[in-house]
Amino acid sequence: MYGEDRVYKKIEVIGTSKKSIEDAIQTAVSRANTSLEKLSWFEVGEVRGHVGDDGTVSEYQVVLKVAFQLK
Repeated sequence: MYGEDRVYKKIEVIGTSKKSIEDAIQTAVSRANTSLEKLSWFEVGEVRGHVGDDGTVSEYQVVLKVAFQLK
């Protein structure tokens, strides 16, 4: 599989979750996988979130770059 020459395209997506950073990543990757064929890898670029009125984290946001193999 990896012995052949390949070309990838990399795009940026943002995943959000009220649960965790990991869940925000999984949300973004899962959604990208439904739209793109041959999704291959991801890299995390930024992590941020919202703080609620009570001082706790109310939402996690993760900016990812995901790559998929071109046909």
